[in-house]
Amino acid sequence: MKEIWLERRVGGNYSELAEEYGTSPVLARILANRGIKGKEAVREFLTPGLSAVLSYDGLPDIGRAVSILMDKIDEGRAIRVIGDYDIDGVCATYILVDGLRKAGAAVDHAIPHRIRDGYGLNEELIRSAHEDGADTIITCDNGIAALHQIALAKELGMTVIVTDHHEVPFHEEEGRTVYDLPPADAVVDIKRNDSRYPFREICGAAVAFKLILALFDALGIEESEAAPYLEFAAFATVGDVMPLTEENRALVTEGLKRLEKTENPGMRALIKAQELEGKPLTPYHVGFILGPCINATGRLDTAENALKLLMAENEAEAGELARLLVTLNIERREMTDRAVKEAVGIAESDGRRDDKVLVIFLPDCHESVAGIVAGKVRERTGKPSFVLSRGESAVKGSGRSIDEYDMYRGMNAVSDLFLQFGGHKMAGGLSIEEEKVEEFRRRINECCTLTEDDLALKVRFDLMLPFAYAGESLADELEKLAPFGMGNARPLFAMKNVRLTELRICGKNRNCLKAVAKDEKGAGVDAVYFGDAEALGDYMTAHQTISIIYSLEMNEYRGKRAAEITIRYYR
Repeated sequence: MKEIWLERRVGGNYSELAEEYGTSPVLARILANRGIKGKEAVREFLTPGLSAVLSYDGLPDIGRAVSILMDKIDEGRAIRVIGDYDIDGVCATYILVDGLRKAGAAVDHAIPHRIRDGYGLNEELIRSAHEDGADTIITCDNGIAALHQIALAKELGMTVIVTDHHEVPFHEEEGRTVYDLPPADAVVDIKRNDSRYPFREICGAAVAFKLILALFDALGIEESEAAPYLEFAAFATVGDVMPLTEENRALVTEGLKRLEKTENPGMRALIKAQELEGKPLTPYHVGFILGPCINATGRLDTAENALKLLMAENEAEAGELARLLVTLNIERREMTDRAVKEAVGIAESDGRRDDKVLVIFLPDCHESVAGIVAGKVRERTGKPSFVLSRGESAVKGSGRSIDEYDMYRGMNAVSDLFLQFGGHKMAGGLSIEEEKVEEFRRRINECCTLTEDDLALKVRFDLMLPFAYAGESLADELEKLAPFGMGNARPLFAMKNVRLTELRICGKNRNCLKAVAKDEKGAGVDAVYFGDAEALGDYMTAHQTISIIYSLEMNEYRGKRAAEITIRYYR
């Protein structure tokens, strides 16, 4: 894959900015690179507060939804929450069910089965709720695209409240975009074009959290009663790969602190099962260790197990469920690794190299891991990628995109091929008849306007930084920018003419190289590289010096702390 290294350059006198902000010139430049300028903006970024997180002003239909719920609670009407089977959907379902119970509602829930039901609402879920006596349906992390299903619920005399964060479906009519809102009694979705909410990138669980906050305020219930839900909204924010900027930054910062000392038995058991008790939790732990366990049960079994974990009332039940989720995640990981190897082989074959959008059909791939596999293929190739698998009644697939390609619009352009589809700019899901798969591949590429440079891996680094500056003081200061994740990555630095000495390959799979990195002025720092360690060693032997892009962190081992760089890219 072609790589383009780009230095972020924002004008300004960084020494003066550093004095104004009370930071080093390096941190001042990094803040400027991220568009954070002015003393107040810097203060808010470095010390994120909770005020925005606890506000729900501007959310469309929030007042209407609260009014409906208050009436239903007063009347003792049965309410059913219908969630989704991923981290965001499970956390949102938990927040709504537990919060509504605290408010005195008669409430139960349903979570679609990934394979049997598919994503979101379907007619069977609507009819089942009606037959069970539910008067009101509340969706969470889904519902915005369920126009026909919600119309059915209305025909049956049911009240429907949609809470979601996905894009509103639309169609083009005489050259203008027409948005297709579902016929629900209230549609609380930040992506509505009439939304006055100032930040459009909160997850479904955060929307659910805000609905509970608004309901508690209206009922006079203390805000502290909703505080435990903040950690679940934060967990879902990271797990659903939302950008860790603006409001989400404050939400995740506070939520992770609360998660470390959570009083929820299920979450405590999961943290213990993954040997993270007593450790500071970061987005990495949620995104790559804890979160996948919540997702795994929805992929291979039923997400009900994950919800039962969060609702567990004693340690014995919680411990048993946590161990089940960890086991399922190990199985999911092995299954994914096999599918990724096959998919990458197809993506890199001669017949696919000219495709700008990859459509890969793996008939025997478990449909629940298709999205993960698509993400891995995208990482490897730099191309928007769909991975499809053979389902019981149709081919189903998931897509993962790149910044330069709006996947939802791309799918919308060929929507006549699909039985069902949905998503947003960076991801999508679909079902399609098997005989139309190749036509899908052909047509979505025909209408794709991506260029070679669009498809290149663009690595943006903050500045050239000699190793003399890459010490403990800067490493500690950089931690003020945490939490790191989507939309707020660790700062990256570059250096040319680097020599690696004292090379040693380690790790069970020999995928880690440790060395001492020295720049052209002789300054040295401990370095580590994760990946094909032998290839990097061979490259050093052939070239003597290399250019690198690296991050800087503090490494703590056996009570000792030292600055260390992680080599991210080299050439």
